[in-house]
Amino acid sequence: MMVAALGAAIVRGEIASGTVLPAEPDLAERYGVGRSVVREAVKTLVAKGLLTVRPRHGTQVRPQHDWTLLDREVLGWMRSEDGLDRGLLLALEETREIIEPEAAALAATRATPADLARIRAALSEMEIGQDDPQAAIAADKRFHLAILDATNNPILRSFRGAIDTILSAMFDFTVDVFAGNLANHAAVVDAIAAGEPEQARQAMQQVLGYTRGHMLSSSVLADGASPNKKTVSGETR
Repeated sequence: MMVAALGAAIVRGEIASGTVLPAEPDLAERYGVGRSVVREAVKTLVAKGLLTVRPRHGTQVRPQHDWTLLDREVLGWMRSEDGLDRGLLLALEETREIIEPEAAALAATRATPADLARIRAALSEMEIGQDDPQAAIAADKRFHLAILDATNNPILRSFRGAIDTILSAMFDFTVDVFAGNLANHAAVVDAIAAGEPEQARQAMQQVLGYTRGHMLSSSVLADGASPNKKTVSGETR
């Protein structure tokens, strides 16, 4: 698929920022596709922030700070055989640390009985499925997204897709520490149910701090390399 091949070449640095791509007929020949496919691929990558098209300037690769890094495909293209880059993983976790503790605090003051039921159900599924990584991790994702929904803030709820993507990108590290972090998740639920925003905030900080601590203590990350690829795919905490 041309869009994936070209997108991966850009995000992995095989085509440098500022590079002007060849003309449409040349791209069609290079990738063995029709010109309509080239046009659609370019259109898709423009929407993801990887390319820009300007009259008389051609199609140019944009710098990384313009990329839509919370796009699931873009993050997927950035994943090498060893996983995601250390710096990017820590940036993703940092983003969670900015959003999720405050979301938990708001949920403690705004969660409806239905919201709380969804959060509790997700935690229960995490506990029941902790010996089944795929099931447990999927439940963990539902847990975090349910708390975001429980803020009942339409702007924060619009971050749902971003948090979903971040969680999916970080499965390399969360599989190994899942069981050890369950008590911290339960503390978040207790604080939300009790209507204690500060306790909910601190409990969520504990959840995220546990994961970050594991990441930073990892011998692979400590060496500045990418994380080892796990056998479990696609989901995370």
